[in-house]
Amino acid sequence: MVNTDDFIKRLELLLDYYSLSASAFADTIGIQRSGLSHLLSGRNKPSLDFIMKITERYPEVNLYWLLNGKGTFPKDSPLLESTPSASTPAESIPTEPLDLFSKSEDYTEEIKQEDLHKAIVKNTFGEIESIVVFYKDGTFKNYHPQ
Repeated sequence: MVNTDDFIKRLELLLDYYSLSASAFADTIGIQRSGLSHLLSGRNKPSLDFIMKITERYPEVNLYWLLNGKGTFPKDSPLLESTPSASTPAESIPTEPLDLFSKSEDYTEEIKQEDLHKAIVKNTFGEIESIVVFYKDGTFKNYHPQ
């Protein structure tokens, strides 16, 4: 049986990890915002449909970790190993992004555009689904890597 209080803590870790508000998270997985609010407050318990929507939208979420707190998040990564009361130590999360653009002293080979694109798309947290650029005039552009 799923411990609802611990499940809510893991769900809050997901929101923090992806830097999403509860309403934005509800929108991305396709549920009503009020449903997520009721779940986060402890009023409702998670349904199988809710859990499956999370794992379908975020395949790096380990189902067993989400349900029981055992295993790792993201999948196959030691970044957020969880026990019901454990918090993630700051030193376990990489703080420096990959430097894909600087050249070393002995750099003699030209990087192919396609290889650079693949390196950017596949980063340490999984593959990028989309990149959104917001402009000061209120417009935005959505990019989808291929």
